[in-house]
Amino acid sequence: MKEIATLAGGCFWCLEAVYDRMKGVESVESGYIGGKHPNPTYEAVCTGRTGHAEAVQITFDPHVVSYRELLEVFFAIHDPTTLNRQGHDVGTQYRSAIFYHSPDQKAVAADVIAGLTKEKVFDDPIVTEVVPAGPFYVAEDYHQEYFARNPTQGYCVAVVNPKVAKLRKLFGEKLKT
Repeated sequence: MKEIATLAGGCFWCLEAVYDRMKGVESVESGYIGGKHPNPTYEAVCTGRTGHAEAVQITFDPHVVSYRELLEVFFAIHDPTTLNRQGHDVGTQYRSAIFYHSPDQKAVAADVIAGLTKEKVFDDPIVTEVVPAGPFYVAEDYHQEYFARNPTQGYCVAVVNPKVAKLRKLFGEKLKT
């Protein structure tokens, strides 16, 4: 049986590019979650006034990759200590958030965060929200598979590619062949 994970950690192009490469991940869709208005557009979300976060919805096989493993990668590839920002991307739409789909996912998220905090993996406190998943709105077509289609675009070279490289370095055994 497949499961769903919904994560926000800055620009959705980064997360999609990373999770697309992982064993057990069936699909990754970029989209918007956590806001007030139905069917938001990218332009509206970019204003920071809709309350939505750029996020990915990951369909995965828990017999191949666990939810915990997805979260371990999540915390390794973005900065969960900066409120409403990732690098030069600033605004509530770039917040760090885990949108859980079950009590088990909520518990795993809390456990992973507690472990990272206890181990002092980050110098600053983790500010990642752990909140129930609400409606997820798939982003416009041009955002889907953005890195795969635009690997030489400036943002992809400067921001997305280093995250993919970090995945390869830290989690090489979890990559699709």
